[in-house]
Amino acid sequence: MRTVRDATLEVLRQCGMNRMFANPGSTEVPFLTDLPDDLEFVLGLHEGAVVGMATGYAIATGQPALVVLHTTAGLGNAVGALATARVNRAPLVVLVGQQDRRHLARAPFLAGRLEGLAGAYPVWEHQPVLPQDVPGAVRRAWHEAAQHRGPAVVVVPMDDWSAEFDDALGVPGPVAVVRARREPGPAVDDVVRLLERADAPVLVVGAGADDPQAWAGLVTLAQRLGAPVWQEAFGARAGFPQDHPQFAGHLPSNRSGLRSVLAGHDVALVVGTGAFRQYTYEPGPLVPDGLTVAVISDDPDELHQSHAAVAVLADAAAACAAIAARLRPRPFTAVPPPAPEVEPPRADDRLVAAHVFAALAERLPRDTVLVEETPSTRPDLHRWLPARTPRGFVSAAMGGLGFGLPAAAGLRLGDPSRPVVAVLGDGSSLYAVQGLWSAARYACGVLFIVLTNGRYAIMDRLASDAGGKPPWPAFADIDITELARSLNCPARRITSHTELISTFDDVLPALTTRTEPLLLDISVTADEPATQPGGNS
Repeated sequence: MRTVRDATLEVLRQCGMNRMFANPGSTEVPFLTDLPDDLEFVLGLHEGAVVGMATGYAIATGQPALVVLHTTAGLGNAVGALATARVNRAPLVVLVGQQDRRHLARAPFLAGRLEGLAGAYPVWEHQPVLPQDVPGAVRRAWHEAAQHRGPAVVVVPMDDWSAEFDDALGVPGPVAVVRARREPGPAVDDVVRLLERADAPVLVVGAGADDPQAWAGLVTLAQRLGAPVWQEAFGARAGFPQDHPQFAGHLPSNRSGLRSVLAGHDVALVVGTGAFRQYTYEPGPLVPDGLTVAVISDDPDELHQSHAAVAVLADAAAACAAIAARLRPRPFTAVPPPAPEVEPPRADDRLVAAHVFAALAERLPRDTVLVEETPSTRPDLHRWLPARTPRGFVSAAMGGLGFGLPAAAGLRLGDPSRPVVAVLGDGSSLYAVQGLWSAARYACGVLFIVLTNGRYAIMDRLASDAGGKPPWPAFADIDITELARSLNCPARRITSHTELISTFDDVLPALTTRTEPLLLDISVTADEPATQPGGNS
């Protein structure tokens, strides 16, 4: 007898989902037991780490990754990570276990109230009416995740897997959807006219432009316009080569700062993100008087949330190439920002984050994927470590912690050809530290750099800025080195500049070929950033 499980496994093969990221529960046992050898099970020790790994894997491969979660407890634990996957544009197919369909009406133990539990973050959510419908729902979820670039959730009662599948009815939906490349054509006419009339245009780029074709189109467009290029605030990925002479820096995340940066420009073209993402509310206009904003994105939500006169739903690479081809070249003299500097520590001084970033900047391979989750020192990281290749920078667009560590493992698993370095705060690392075990178990040769100051430095700073005293304690008694080793991840403790340089010289040359992860627990002071004025804001 051919079962629903048999038919679903065949759908997974057809969709190329040969790895599943999971933390198992009893409602998933009928699906997971005796998996065929061509399907790999990747164990995460917490659902946040499971979804984080899958998110990194999906970003690296560009294809939907498969996640298996355990009813209410598993889906509930994963909601924050699913929200990050949605905002990070990561396609996921999420199978969620449910109690046996035959007695769900009696609310048995582990019956999940799953509908809506993940809120509006899934791009699609479905519980099949009949067991026969499960394989088709999984195929539909793959298409929904790929098209809308987010998590698509399918809830499957545990007895469905052993039900007989009627091959005569088949699996609905196409095996593949081939998307023809859509040239923007007249859709960009208004943008071209705006730019032709502009006296002082400016470009703003975002995570939706992080691919080789979009970078090439944006570089050509920036050079034709003779315009500076800014990266969106809190960008999860880089939308432009940040070592290019026309790259101006990262936009401020407050209104007054944004108005200051954009003052003097009459047209802003925003590509691959919305206009403009903010953090702390400030009164006053969002942009300076006299500035006209146009937005190009393939995400309709970004367009509808934008402050813009013109919004174009289009592929970023195709639109930028089409616009650039219609513009006359303009002169532009780039004034590169001063190189960041930091004083070497004296013998009795503790390290600061800038010492670590400066040493990395001299040694990191150009194609390194840098994963960031260090809120208190992110500005210094941007100054020292610009993204130089597509997918050279990855962070959590949602802002919640616990993404960076497992995502780094998933990125390396999805593309072993590129070195992956994760720079984390010690507070950040503790949100998903279980991911170290998975990185070691599945030979994800990531270099984890943990900047250890024993407290939530960014939160302490925000409390101080608000004129108050934080009620939370420090946690300097946690030993990150020993915690990593207990999870089978090799670790080294670094407390001096000499140790830092010698360790980097030993470790970084072999980044591309390493299969064993390594955590460097680097003791840093939690004082204000040490970078001297200059570099990108």
